[in-house]
Amino acid sequence: MKKICIVFGFLIILILTVAVTAQPNAPQASAYLRMHVRANSDSVADQSVKYEVKEAIVEYLMPVAASCDSKEEAMAALERELGAIERVADSVLAEEGFSYTARAQLRREEFPSRVYEDVTLDAGVYDALIVDLGEGAGANWWCVVYPPLCFAGEAGAGAIEYRSGILDVIRDFFAR
Repeated sequence: MKKICIVFGFLIILILTVAVTAQPNAPQASAYLRMHVRANSDSVADQSVKYEVKEAIVEYLMPVAASCDSKEEAMAALERELGAIERVADSVLAEEGFSYTARAQLRREEFPSRVYEDVTLDAGVYDALIVDLGEGAGANWWCVVYPPLCFAGEAGAGAIEYRSGILDVIRDFFAR
């Protein structure tokens, strides 16, 4: 009996290891629409206002992203909203006394690997909303607009759940 328990335990560890590392159902880079807000520079003031602009843009985009059922739909919605996104950012910049403005655009761009809560995005080329503040030469803030990971935990955002089929089977087995 002891040998059976050891073998069974080993099999569970093996299955869990494969489920976590292989991630055969993990979404590809093409499934994500990323967002970067790039500060004018790395000065304390420029970095500080970047976060204020980010908050205003996320609040503005929350209902837009929540209403989209696909990445393509999200890209089309953001394309229509580029001018409004710039106005939202420019309003914050002006309120805080900055003379530069924002430029928003959708484009494909190379990104390094990033971890967002429980989701790891591999390095690669992604479609993205890029918001450059002034020169856009400073450090950036980033998130994922679609699926709307920027809005996880925000009011009105849809819940996103990533699951493993193998882990579900194991949980069901032990729940009996």
